Amino acid sequence: MDEQRPAGRVGLAPGLTGEDDGSGHAPSLKRRCDGVPAAAAPAPADDGMMGRVISTDLARELRAAGLVWRPRSGDRFQLDEPEFDADVFTVSDMTIEPRSYPTGTLLAFNGTTEWALDSVALEDALWLPSEGQLREMLRGAFRTLSRLPDTYEVEIEVAGIRHRFRHPEPADAYARAVLFLLARLA
Repeated sequence: MDEQRPAGRVGLAPGLTGEDDGSGHAPSLKRRCDGVPAAAAPAPADDGMMGRVISTDLARELRAAGLVWRPRSGDRFQLDEPEFDADVFTVSDMTIEPRSYPTGTLLAFNGTTEWALDSVALEDALWLPSEGQLREMLRGAFRTLSRLPDTYEVEIEVAGIRHRFRHPEPADAYARAVLFLLARLA
């Protein structure tokens, strides 16, 4: 069973506007997607659960599409090197913490005995957003998550048009929907 943690803060690359209301929730992608009503659907409740993370391939696609990670305790990531594909790390105030410097953000490994690693640049880490974090990014566009016989389907609505995204893993179905919204913002 996956350990569940609070959702982290997310952001968009320069040039894309995600408005952070200071609530600790993801900035809303919908505000820049024409036609999505501001109160079309309530923001998902913050149940303190992270859920499953997305696949490495979809995480890379999200980063390439402009999704920027602002690490918070509980966020999960991989080092973006093939030899580390099987290793998933969790940001924690006790063992792995983000440290911001004028030159960039480092993820500092504090007292980890299984690694001879002090820190890694944020650019070398690949954020693996959770199902809950991805759902928060959809905000008012999100309509439903449905379980079909062999897959999950996420439905969003943008400008009065419904779009469906399917994948055998619910987190990856959410990621596909977020990719769609990021493409609309580009």
